[in-house]
Amino acid sequence: MSEQKQTGNIRISDDVVATIAGLAALDTPGIAGMSGGISEGLAKRLSGKNLQRGVTVEVGELEAAIDLRIIVHYGSQIQVVCRELQENVRDSIENMTGLHVVEVNVKVEGVAFKEREEESEEILRVK
Repeated sequence: MSEQKQTGNIRISDDVVATIAGLAALDTPGIAGMSGGISEGLAKRLSGKNLQRGVTVEVGELEAAIDLRIIVHYGSQIQVVCRELQENVRDSIENMTGLHVVEVNVKVEGVAFKEREEESEEILRVK
């Protein structure tokens, strides 16, 4: 007779997975930021407190699917940046949570130009 001990369930919040994905995305070279979505007007760069912006996740018990809306730096090879982004997000989530990432979908919603980035940073410093 074998005795089975159950220690309980582990459930990782969608918000946790979204934050991990957002951090991994912003650490990927060529990514200028996450997009709040075209429906909100102009694509906005987001970072810091809003790491989940531009990230949609579906988390099950063992698997996760990730959708990312991003802004790339002008001059970047978009296909290369997106492939690296997919790998970084997949690796980060799988290593930190143990979930199997079944897909990482990327939608490029904007291109950031250097002069626009400097203007945005100046506006943020003034506020």
